[in-house]
Amino acid sequence: MPSVLVLNAGSSSLKYQLVQVGTREVLAVGLVEAIGLDSAKITHKAAGDKVSRDIECPDHKAAIAAVVGLFDTEGPRLADSDLVAVGHRVVHGGEKFSGAVLVTDELLATLDELTPLAPLHNPANLVMLRAALEMFPELPQVGVFDTAFHQTMPEHAYTYAVPAEWREKYGVRRYGFHGTSHAYVSREAAALLGKEPQDVNVIVLHLGNGASATAVRGGVSVDTSMGLTPLEGLVMGTRSGDIDPAIPMHVHRQSGMSFEDIDTMLYKRSGLQGLAGRSDSRDVEEACEAGDEAAQLAQAVMAYRLKKYLGAYAAVLGTLDAVVFTGGIGENSALTRQMATDDLGILGIVVDPELNSVRSKEARDIATPESRVRVFVIPTDEEGEIARQTYEVAQAAGRVRAADAPTS
Repeated sequence: MPSVLVLNAGSSSLKYQLVQVGTREVLAVGLVEAIGLDSAKITHKAAGDKVSRDIECPDHKAAIAAVVGLFDTEGPRLADSDLVAVGHRVVHGGEKFSGAVLVTDELLATLDELTPLAPLHNPANLVMLRAALEMFPELPQVGVFDTAFHQTMPEHAYTYAVPAEWREKYGVRRYGFHGTSHAYVSREAAALLGKEPQDVNVIVLHLGNGASATAVRGGVSVDTSMGLTPLEGLVMGTRSGDIDPAIPMHVHRQSGMSFEDIDTMLYKRSGLQGLAGRSDSRDVEEACEAGDEAAQLAQAVMAYRLKKYLGAYAAVLGTLDAVVFTGGIGENSALTRQMATDDLGILGIVVDPELNSVRSKEARDIATPESRVRVFVIPTDEEGEIARQTYEVAQAAGRVRAADAPTS
């Protein structure tokens, strides 16, 4: 059974999974942290065993070498895993990419050009791409873009009402992110409904430290809450989400704070962190239960923003078959799900409190039998989706042997 190595590079980290294509079984998962620092470490899990050790890791090239080394010593050995391709999560593909593509010199050059759109993410992706190409020169490598799924948005949905020069010269428009998660979860929702993706309308709420909502009509994205950057939209762990666009200028004029510092505040010191002094929603919920008023306000603001997007996207879709919660918060926070859906009977959304309170790693329906709209909790599988798209692109390009085709 063929396998794909999925790499997700951050500026100082590298997440990875070895995924069996046909079964979607995760053969190994790991994380390299603090790349470029003296405190670098690697954690590797396989076959129920976990290994964690400090390493010297000056750059991403050293990180991928450390990963390959642990596969050799702790297993499963890549040489024995029928590894047929390497898939890379790439954050921003701009307007250039509406699907996964083979990594080529031309792709790398294009990603260099797109760096201004994602200065915090794409440079790390490029470093990892080049390091992996050197480490696995014989394997096809594929870039899977967070933005690709949203390239189906109609022009009126992705266009901002800003000067033409901004749109044409600087690429200012809505792009959206979390595309691999929204694509996977919306397909799974259709399967739970017993229908094909093209026959259903769903709203997907991907809620983690980063969070986004997407309206999916007939299997394609028609609107999404994140915009030019992953800052717009829902309240997140440390990101503000929607704000009056004049706020940065107001703060700059009043305080003299630089726009770089304001940018940092909006990305890293806002959201739940700015409201409650805590970025982890679990800590916020615990503080809510203890009577912390700041935490209670933070929870209420986050849930209210979710409710507004649910109403807006129900209007966009016209008819709604299901709402889906996914991501770390979406899958595990009964409080957030309940607060976001309370009093939405007008939309046909009625959640069963008992079903909602059940903790499970399985996909499930938490709506009442009378609810016209189903409410699903579906664990996302971004790495599995990247592996699937990677295999399909490599196979279509003739880079994967017919004998490697998955049997299920």
